[in-house]
Order: sequence, then structure tokens, then C-alpha cells
Amino acid sequence: MRIDDEPAYVLHARPWRETSLLVEALTLAHGRIGLLARGVQGRKKQLLRAALQPLQSIRLDAVMTGELAQLCRAESQDAAPRLHGQSMLAAFYVNELVLRLAPRHDPLPELHHAYGQVRDQLADAAGLAWALRRFERDLLDALGFGFDWTCSADGQPIDPAARYRLDPQEGPLRLLSERNAAERRGLATGAALLALAADQAPAAADLASLRPQMRAVLLHHLGGRGLKSWEMLGELKGGS
Repeated sequence: MRIDDEPAYVLHARPWRETSLLVEALTLAHGRIGLLARGVQGRKKQLLRAALQPLQSIRLDAVMTGELAQLCRAESQDAAPRLHGQSMLAAFYVNELVLRLAPRHDPLPELHHAYGQVRDQLADAAGLAWALRRFERDLLDALGFGFDWTCSADGQPIDPAARYRLDPQEGPLRLLSERNAAERRGLATGAALLALAADQAPAAADLASLRPQMRAVLLHHLGGRGLKSWEMLGELKGGS
């Protein structure tokens, strides 16, 4: 099968043999695909190598010959965002999530769109946490693992003043006892869940409450094996 002029984002690239690259890309019509880019070393191939850097938006031609496609052409569509510090780690996290969770050769246009959105938001350090929570929500939805963020697992409307645990299969479960303050702090606020549903950034404390619960859901779908980016973020923050 031939792929022509396909929009894609580069997720990962690593050297293969002496002159080639193995590339993972998220395409619009074919989902995540693996590409073999032959002979990309040398001065005449600088533009091609630049187009195959992570986060780069490209259009590509390729020929599917099995699990990997042979890359025939790749052209940059813009300049990939220049990131530093937390934003760079966030980009690594987003790419790692897609690489681990998105199956190959499964068209996921909603995920392609969500990736483009979060890619454009990564340089905004002030809005980084909200951008990542939105992407996690959209990733789960695109993969068929998402929830109705307005209702708890028992069908009751989300109470903005209550706390909820996110069950990976059932959805939000309300905390019924108020006695365990430590448990309560580790759960998502109803206000945060409703903010996700409305696609409107919540207050800082509510936004922070989403992180551990979204991570628990993602960890379930990752088969219990965490991400390298989580370890890197923990080391950067002193284990927090």
C-alpha cells in the first residue's frame, strides 16, 4: 500500500545502522506508523533530517511493506516548537503516552487533532498543566477509554463540592466518607471533573486534584508499567 502526501507528527526517531533512521509518526489517516528512513545522513539530507525530529509537523510519502513503511518523502509544514525545561519534559511525556497507548495502523483522527492542539500549547508554561490534562482526556476518549465527566459511575450528576476516585473502567466514584482526610486529598474534585467536561480551566487547586487520578487511570491502561517521563518529572521535583 502506498501512502501519499499524508499529514503526520513525528513522535520519535532513532538511528538505524550507519545512515538511516527508525521513525514513529502519528498520521491522520493511518494512525501510528513505523517508518524506515534510509540514507538520511550527509549534507544533502539536512532538510530531511530536520523534518524527522520529534514534534515536527510533516507531510510524507511512504510505501507499506509490512510492519514498517519505507519513507519516500517528508517535508516540514512548520517549525517545531522550541521547548525548554518543564515544557520539554511535557513534550516527552505526550509523545511517550502516544507511543505506549496508540496501536499501530489504527486510524485515530481525533487523537491526531488533539496532538496538534497540545503541541501548540506546550510552550505556554503557565497553562501547561491544563493542556496536559485536556490531552489525557482526549487521548482516553480517542482510544475508547473515556468517561462521561458530568456523571458518576452510579449515574448521579457530579457534585462540584464532592471528591471522586476515577475507576479506569467504571468512571468517577464518589467518596462517601469524609473521615479520611489523606484519602480525600488524593481524589479529584467534582469541580475539576466538570471543568474537563466543559473544556474550561478550573481553579488551581481543582486542577491539581486531577493529576494523581488521571495518572492512575493511565497506569491501568499502560498495564501497570509506568512511563520514563514520570520518573524524570519526579526526579526534577524531588520526588513529588
